[in-house]
Amino acid sequence: MSAIYQEGKEPHPKERRIVFKNVDREGWDTSLAMYETEGGYDQLKKAVGMEPGAITDEVKKAGLRGRGGAGFPAGVKWGFLPPNNDKPVYLICNADESEPGTFKDRYIIHQDPHQLIEGMAIACFAVGANLAYIYIREEFPEGAQTLEKAIEEAHEKGYLGKNVLGSGFDLEIYVHRGAGAYICGEETGLIESLEGKRPYPRIKPPYFPAAMGLYLCPTIVNNVETLCHVKHILEVGGEEWSRIGTPNNTGTRILCVSGDVKKPGYYEVEVGSVTMGELINDLCGGLKEGRSLKAVIPGGSSAKVLRADEVFTVGRGDDTRELTIWDIPMDFDTLAACGSMAGSGGVIVIDDSRSISWVLNNINNFYAHESCGQCTPCREGSLWMKKITDRVVAGNASPSDIDTLDNVARNIDGSTICAFGVACSWPTESFIDKFRDELVSDTNLELEGELLNAEAVTAAANLR
Repeated sequence: MSAIYQEGKEPHPKERRIVFKNVDREGWDTSLAMYETEGGYDQLKKAVGMEPGAITDEVKKAGLRGRGGAGFPAGVKWGFLPPNNDKPVYLICNADESEPGTFKDRYIIHQDPHQLIEGMAIACFAVGANLAYIYIREEFPEGAQTLEKAIEEAHEKGYLGKNVLGSGFDLEIYVHRGAGAYICGEETGLIESLEGKRPYPRIKPPYFPAAMGLYLCPTIVNNVETLCHVKHILEVGGEEWSRIGTPNNTGTRILCVSGDVKKPGYYEVEVGSVTMGELINDLCGGLKEGRSLKAVIPGGSSAKVLRADEVFTVGRGDDTRELTIWDIPMDFDTLAACGSMAGSGGVIVIDDSRSISWVLNNINNFYAHESCGQCTPCREGSLWMKKITDRVVAGNASPSDIDTLDNVARNIDGSTICAFGVACSWPTESFIDKFRDELVSDTNLELEGELLNAEAVTAAANLR
């Protein structure tokens, strides 16, 4: 039994379990026999009888946006594969799940592995990939074993291997275990690692994976949750699936809530169907007793923080409206309009018991450790941010250090090969924007005076 299994965890009335239908379900197990009792691999049987392009069209109609962080439309990404291609096409499932605050994909892997394999197989048929990899982080050893067993079962029943279901389509899926590096969540860094190299992200252009990916061949990289949705889209059709959720924010998505709420955990909801207030107060049971909300990071640690007392203006023209943090629908577009992002669905709730300097220092420690070191601004800057916030937490920083911290972050942002520079700088930028006064109050004003005196002495000495 999986170490993360919680038998009988009932869904909240506001949830709509599709991808998580079988997660923590009483009496459910990970066997192929169990999966087949509820129509397992029926959609793969349907897919191999269709034109591959028709499957891609259904995914486009559905409006499925990637659930790994960027929210890019999956069908559009598949459409980037070059026409008249004579090279092998590969599909990679990104199961690295290293964004702090995110813990959804591991539940699928541990408890419903065949759902992922079926979604991958359909996607492979659609894009013409005969070889696929599940790239999983080293910290999920049981998950890797569960997947390998499921792949073996699928092979035995003809869902994988040569001539899948008599269709003439061949497909092999392999599990590849990474060494547990955050940078491998970036698709080109993942590809470098899969090739056996140091996971330095590639420059785009020219190394867009759909054109020059694994072994410089066309490659599609999708997240675990994204690929699981593919089988459900095929089951009901793209247009019907697009009616779930809200326009341009279709389907369901899994929100991972951690931090200062009574009931942290996962919640699968229709995209945009619940507000931040409903998520925190209803689904999660509210804040801890006697506490008030201070801030929320809505999309994993790299998303910009939203302050509890802010008022956000969204929309244009006659559609302009103002929202408090409690009113924000949990969808891609509204969160972006509020200055943050839906990201990987990791909602981190911060109440008034938390020191903002401690929260920011905790985040900066993580990113300083995880920088791959390829780009100087990120390699040096992430460590500088960590050292400055170390001093703030210890009470050994001067007020001007907050300005220095902000300057370092803004010199990283947009100056690196991959989005890690943005991921590590955005938290610092947004925390300073929203909580500068609190951060300054945690510094030592006396040190500022000592610094000014030292600068005056140095200036006088230089004049001599």
